Amino acid sequence: MTVLRAERDDPPDTRPPDTRRDLGRGMEQFHHPRPVCTGRGNASRPTWQRELLLAELTGTVLEIGAGDGVKLACYPAGVEEVVLVEPDPFLRATARLAASAVATPSRILDGDPTRLPVPDASCDAVVCSLVLCRTPRPEATLGEVRRVLRPGGELRFYEHQCSDLSAVALAQKAMAPLWSRIAGGCDLSRDIVAALGRAGFAVERLDRFSFHHVTHVIGSARLACRQPGYVPDVLTPRATSGALPSADRTAERRSST
Repeated sequence: MTVLRAERDDPPDTRPPDTRRDLGRGMEQFHHPRPVCTGRGNASRPTWQRELLLAELTGTVLEIGAGDGVKLACYPAGVEEVVLVEPDPFLRATARLAASAVATPSRILDGDPTRLPVPDASCDAVVCSLVLCRTPRPEATLGEVRRVLRPGGELRFYEHQCSDLSAVALAQKAMAPLWSRIAGGCDLSRDIVAALGRAGFAVERLDRFSFHHVTHVIGSARLACRQPGYVPDVLTPRATSGALPSADRTAERRSST
């Protein structure tokens, strides 16, 4: 008896093209060296945090902080250019080495988060990953983000967020000076979501999760119609739910908390 096998096409590879080569796990930021990729070789892909952070971005994207440059491999195919702004010369040199192995066009520029070296209204999106917890003047950094975004442009953020529990928030505030010294200026007690509202941004998506027992948020925001200083009383249903990771990412997320 002849047995006929139904041919099945392999599922499409949805990874960003540049993660299909092994550039290592990389890091979000030098002061927070969390990996941007997971797996090795053919199994390499962005972590669920970076995948959610960058999903469906297009056009010209500016990211504050270069890490070691491997994050350049994680950008989706619709991105036409990535501009990394990094004040440290060693990290800029390291990022340029990684950029040479990545197909997405990129520029690595010397600059400070409070004085971004790009023209007004020149970026379709700005990415802040573990930056607003560390910059000495987050309001100045967000002011620069406002300046460089094109009309309708989007801010993507992945940051620490102070706890909603008053006792925990008080403990975070008490330990902030010591933690800042040992963690490159990081301040765990900052309310990043409120800071976005004060800077004139309306949060459109917000996902909360715990990493090493510290609350973090990943989300997106656009400039609101109201003036800077406006803080929304409540988030919209879309903002409180967001685009959750797939089932396999959820398991990964729980194992890392």
